[in-house]
Formats: sequence, C-alpha cells, structure tokens
Amino acid sequence: MTFYELLLFVHIFSAILGLGPGFVMIYVVKQATNMTQLKHAYNIRNRLHIFVMVGGTLLIITGLWMGFINTYLFTTGWYVTSLTLYLIALAFGPLVLSPRSKPVKALLKEHEGEEIPAEYYTLSKRLFFYERIENVIFLIVIALMIVKPF
Repeated sequence: MTFYELLLFVHIFSAILGLGPGFVMIYVVKQATNMTQLKHAYNIRNRLHIFVMVGGTLLIITGLWMGFINTYLFTTGWYVTSLTLYLIALAFGPLVLSPRSKPVKALLKEHEGEEIPAEYYTLSKRLFFYERIENVIFLIVIALMIVKPF
C-alpha cells in the first residue's frame, strides 16, 4: 500500500466516521416526547458530535494532503467544488449552527418539568433547517467524490 492509498483509506473511513453520525443527529432528538428524553437525546447528540469533529478534521487533512501529493487535483472541478463546499459546510458550525444551538441548550438547562415547551419547537425547527442544508451540502460533496463528474 502506497502512502497515497493509506491517505485514501483514512479519508474514506473518516467520511464514514465523521459524516455518518451527522446524518442522524436530528433524528435522535426528534424522537423525544418529554424533557427527560429530550435532554438524554441531546446528550447522545453531543457525544455523536465528537465523531463528527474528529472525522471531519481527518477528512480535510487527508483530502488536502492527497491534493498536495497529486497537485493536478486542484485543477479538477469536482475536487475544487468539493473542497469549497466542504469548507462552507465547516463554516456552518461556528457561524450558523452554534448561534442557533445556544438558545436550545440554554432552554434545556433552565427548563423544569417534563413537558417540552413550545419555544423549543420553534428554536429547534430553525436549527434543524440549517443542519439539513449542511447535510445536503455533505451529500453533494460525497456524490462529487464518488462520481467525479468534471
């Protein structure tokens, strides 16, 4: 196995490790019917996010490393588009998702009782809208990596 093939191997496993859990994070919390379940679901979601961060970091590192080894990749449309979309999706975290998740986290911390407040549904709907956009971006990146259309 060449070094490039090793990078590709790590890159593919990083995609599975990092992106896979990201696609179920909304589903995990949507199943909750009371505050105890919702808090537990967000705890699970936070643990899944560790996999997303580690896998996502490895993806960008191995993807760029492969590009530096085979610089022709920077001249292909699918690679440059994938890289651009991936960087946009990464920027979603601190710029878009974090500001929308902070009120949800505060509500979960402060709310007492078992009934999920209506405010949660409003806040989570906004958050999940942007998470779905991010998931679509990741799906496009995956498709570009597989098909390499241009």
